Amino acid sequence: MKYVLIVGAKSDMAKAIAREYAKQGFNLYLAARNVNELEPISNDITTRFQRVVQCFELDLTDFDSHESFYNSLPEKPAGVITAVGYMGEQKNSEVDFEECHQVIDSNYTGNVCLLNIIANDFEARREGFIVGISSVAGDRGRKANYIYGSAKAAFTAYLSGLRNRLYDTGVQVLTVKPGFVATKMTENMDLPENLTAQPEQVAADVFSAQQKGKDILYTKWVWRYIMLIIKNIPEFIFKRLSI
Repeated sequence: MKYVLIVGAKSDMAKAIAREYAKQGFNLYLAARNVNELEPISNDITTRFQRVVQCFELDLTDFDSHESFYNSLPEKPAGVITAVGYMGEQKNSEVDFEECHQVIDSNYTGNVCLLNIIANDFEARREGFIVGISSVAGDRGRKANYIYGSAKAAFTAYLSGLRNRLYDTGVQVLTVKPGFVATKMTENMDLPENLTAQPEQVAADVFSAQQKGKDILYTKWVWRYIMLIIKNIPEFIFKRLSI
């Protein structure tokens, strides 16, 4: 049975994705910074779906550990889903570069470091899939979260280039751009209900898009059109807005 590697497996979105892939017949490698926190989700999946789940410790910002981590996997995965995300506080990022650096490394640099290693393996094997969880925040910089948004924009561009590079090898690269999602990261935000997805909905959308070989997924789907409008607002108008 094939394994899927899920990085950042402690997040609500990642847990839902893990359950979805287990339900669809995949075994799992779950990776997170504190491996002990993965035990509840591992036990739940093992009990509910009778899949093999193996947990690993991985700090995405510890770049030097990435190669040894990947080489330590008992069997190379059929695919990888990276769901690491750290929004931080925009105001803190503006005055504290350590916070800014953490946002950039968590959302961009760490992902690039690990996915370069995995992409090289998949390219040599001429098989596999890569799913990167980016964000609609990367589609246009806004004053409310432009540090986070710029890191996600960079990650989106990286995934686009990776998709272009790996196309001839048969390796799929899917960029996922969630809008509002009801998770612990957003629990203190006043989110519009009709634009906010549940993690389980995102997970089902991700699995469906990956299985269909799609390139880009907005979830909920309406965000594709919302961001199309936002991206096409002229800059002389956009810079005056608070959205």
